[in-house]
Amino acid sequence: MDDMALLREYIERDSEEAFGLLVTRHVNKVYSVALRHTGNPDQAGEITQAVFVILAKKSRQLGKRVILSGWLCQAARLTAVTFIRGEIRRARREKEAYMQTTANENESDAWMQIASLLDAALAGLNESDRHAVVLRFFDGKSMGEVGAALGANEDAARKRVGRALEKLRKFFAKRGVSLSTAVIAGAISAHSVQAAPAALATSVTAAAIAKGGAAGSSTLTLIKGALKIMAWTKAKTAVAAGAAILLAAGTATITVKEIQEHKTYSWQDLPAYGNLLDEVPPQVRIVPSKHSQFGVCERNGKIMWLGAPVKNIVAAAYGVAPARVVVPNGPASGKYDCIANLPDGNQEALQKEVRRKLGLVGRIEERETDALLLKVSDPADLQSHAYDGDSGNFDESGGFQFGCDPLSSVAAGLEMIFEKPIEDQTGMSGNYHLQFLAGEKEWSAIESRIESVRETLLDELDQDGLELAPTNMVIKMLAVEKVNQAK
Repeated sequence: MDDMALLREYIERDSEEAFGLLVTRHVNKVYSVALRHTGNPDQAGEITQAVFVILAKKSRQLGKRVILSGWLCQAARLTAVTFIRGEIRRARREKEAYMQTTANENESDAWMQIASLLDAALAGLNESDRHAVVLRFFDGKSMGEVGAALGANEDAARKRVGRALEKLRKFFAKRGVSLSTAVIAGAISAHSVQAAPAALATSVTAAAIAKGGAAGSSTLTLIKGALKIMAWTKAKTAVAAGAAILLAAGTATITVKEIQEHKTYSWQDLPAYGNLLDEVPPQVRIVPSKHSQFGVCERNGKIMWLGAPVKNIVAAAYGVAPARVVVPNGPASGKYDCIANLPDGNQEALQKEVRRKLGLVGRIEERETDALLLKVSDPADLQSHAYDGDSGNFDESGGFQFGCDPLSSVAAGLEMIFEKPIEDQTGMSGNYHLQFLAGEKEWSAIESRIESVRETLLDELDQDGLELAPTNMVIKMLAVEKVNQAK
């Protein structure tokens, strides 16, 4: 029986035998993922047990077309991240330093170089590519079998595996590990799956069938945390906006002069990323947008916004958050792309362009304004998100992501959804690993249901030990006025 047939047998008949067969079939693979993260057999065993408990709990929710091998590998990785996030990051830094001194590309040495990076590299692939790699190199399937599992022919499967290996090669190369795709494929095939302890399958099956009822408190805590992260990671990473925030929003509320004839530029066809600001010729422009999605990058004083409402363009020109911009009344007026990548003086140059093209100027003034205060509602819940790493590990998650940020950055990010100034009054120092609205990929998808999204966000803040309290206070705002446009 194939995996899904066994899973149906377990779901429909509560068959312990069927579930036990699934565990026996996949326990080595799950254990190996966990062991690569922890380097500790006992911890890897506990993680393996947690993964199969999660499978038992979520078995009825899995779609008919799910590839169980790939799903289990992803679940194992997320559970391991939950278990030992801080330790694995420090271990990776140490191993990466060693890898940079290693040049021998034989299979054994290659595995030593990529072992600690492999699961993160796989997480960076899209779902189909990840399933193809797992089926081909973890499960040892033929190309024909890989294609059949993915609903494609053998030739298509071969091309997909080849593309996935090239993506892995580039991932490793960026981290100082230069290997050919053939060496990577051989290393993964030979070393990625290691035998789990003989008794582990039996204990895992018993714990999973009981859905964690017989598991220890630490395992139950691990399961809860892993389920939360798995719920966060259902969608691909969306357009990057700011240091760690993947979604941004703004609503244009003024009328500007329509530009009937305009030239398009090469930079408008490219995604917003930091290096682009150094690669295109220095210029300052505001032109009607070619983008349906919102994107922004600001680096070393250089600015680029794509698909942005007028309010956001003005905010970028004056270096303030869009929620702190007060604009004249008027109907919405489309979206714009802007770039300012001069060697210096970009904000001043963009301000002049805003006046010339849009007929707007701004000045900072103190105003009594409706605002929100970010406060701590439960210190214990918030403390569970304290983080001392270099950056957060969200991988495929969408929504608002704060990987290693102070709560003042969280407050600034939340302004984009609530469209009001938010002041950090938590009094908490240090950095935090937080994520909200997971699964959201485009602002346009949530704009039509903004009120329900805000309610969801308030609930998620409460779960993480935070709250937003409404207030009215004097805040520095950017007041925008219309002026005559330059000829």
